[in-house]
Amino acid sequence: MNIQMVDLYSQYLKIKDEIDREMQDIIRSSVFVKGGKVLEFEENLKNYLDVNHVISCGNGTDALQIALMALDLKEGNEVITTPFTFVSTLEVLALMKLKPILVDVDPDTFNIMPELVNQHIDHNTKAIVPVHLYGQCADMESLLEIARENNIFIIEDACQALGTEYIFKNGMTAKAGTMGDIACNSFFPTKNLGAFGDGGALFTNNHELAQNMRSIANHGMSKRYYYQQIGMNSRLDALQAAILDVKLKYLDQYVQSRQTAAELYDRELSGIREISIPARVSFSSHSFHQYTLKVPGKRDELQRFLNSKNIPCMVYYPVPLHLQEAYQYLGYQKGDFPVAEELSEQVLSLPMHTELTEGEQKYITSAIREFFS
Repeated sequence: MNIQMVDLYSQYLKIKDEIDREMQDIIRSSVFVKGGKVLEFEENLKNYLDVNHVISCGNGTDALQIALMALDLKEGNEVITTPFTFVSTLEVLALMKLKPILVDVDPDTFNIMPELVNQHIDHNTKAIVPVHLYGQCADMESLLEIARENNIFIIEDACQALGTEYIFKNGMTAKAGTMGDIACNSFFPTKNLGAFGDGGALFTNNHELAQNMRSIANHGMSKRYYYQQIGMNSRLDALQAAILDVKLKYLDQYVQSRQTAAELYDRELSGIREISIPARVSFSSHSFHQYTLKVPGKRDELQRFLNSKNIPCMVYYPVPLHLQEAYQYLGYQKGDFPVAEELSEQVLSLPMHTELTEGEQKYITSAIREFFS
């Protein structure tokens, strides 16, 4: 079997005519930067999310930086986040000379723990950046309460969770990325909604923040060649907007396909005592950007075994951020975040995408059962 970690080409073939037509329209128009198609996509994504403003940008990392710039945080201000995430979350804090305060994650959901966040808030804390890791929301209701009580901002890192739904205790629902002051999203090709290159966006319900972020992303301009503030050049090009606008129509279908694949994995793997399948929580759906097992003690051996059978699998992430060479200056030591450190030695993500077949999944799961037999 030619199993792929992510099969983007097969996904494209199903909507090839629509994608090709949109791309040809952009080429004919020769409006490649900004333009109507970008605004159209922003409007359609805004309606999908039921949020007041969507501001597109160059990538998810830029989105995080623009969000922090828009909140006018000062050098040395403290921002609480997690050590168990992709580097962008911490990278932008370092680049802006903010002070990252890391707290450990839940051993089952892999997401930041609100009770630990609460313990680390002081007079210099200005924001919390929860990451909705692998496609399941962090405990936003608790985090929002903490933020309100302490008058601090929440920036949702929703780059892996577009299409995920949060359920509040009163039964109300909201899409991932629509609950904090600002949210950041990535359209990296392998994401739930992926471009044919880089892309990103910010979401907010705050009109003033939206205007500020749109200006920052466009060199700090309010109108052409008038610069009110120092900004950056971060734009979603029209070709990517056209592709994303087509794929947005299928996003719920894509999420459902991932959820169906996850249910099959669950059924086939649930009897294996040596592994833990992904935990689910009552307050969030799971869009399964990744389907991630915990494999205590034998993760690396299992990965090598699966690779020997031409089954791709990945470790997201092998070293928590506080132990990375670039972030030693923060002063954290091995043992400071035992859950994140343990997870980095246990997690293994299986192939997960919208085109995954039952036959491929049964081949994968039978190989895992063989390994543990």
